[in-house]
Amino acid sequence: MTEPSPTPSTGTSFIPGAKTSESKTSHNMTSESTALAGVAPSPVPETQAIANQQATPPLVVGKAEPLAQSAPAPSSPGSDQLARIEDKCARIEDKYARSEALLSRVEEKIEGATTRMSEAARQSDLAALRSEVRAVADRTRRLPGSGALVLTAIITAVLTVVLTIAAQRFHLDGLITPR
Repeated sequence: MTEPSPTPSTGTSFIPGAKTSESKTSHNMTSESTALAGVAPSPVPETQAIANQQATPPLVVGKAEPLAQSAPAPSSPGSDQLARIEDKCARIEDKYARSEALLSRVEEKIEGATTRMSEAARQSDLAALRSEVRAVADRTRRLPGSGALVLTAIITAVLTVVLTIAAQRFHLDGLITPR
């Protein structure tokens, strides 16, 4: 993607286009000695870096703008990738929002169903209670009333007296063993 820089990445010669006082004086001396000798100088490794530095045109430094304010150039591959990533993030956020809305609707439906089920349980409890009360009421309705109890008591008393008199007349009391 990128080519390695011919200049070293450490020291004062790291910034392209920037010249130190040392490199200016050595360059002036090299050009003067070449002019005097009329021969092309053979590049020494240290002077080669300086020569490469002079051969490259100085970089124009512009004003840096934040990415959020200016749209990235569509021709650069990094901006295309950034745009795709932003689109994916937007789609993920939309899916998350839809999922959140769906979950809230499900939660509301579950709460409604829970309320209905608890009311139905109360209704079934009330229905069971009503059926028990009906059963008890039916049993108590079948019981004899106070008139029937008085009539039964009178009949029982009369029959007891009649049977006792009959037992004495027929000497049935002799059948009972004395104690």
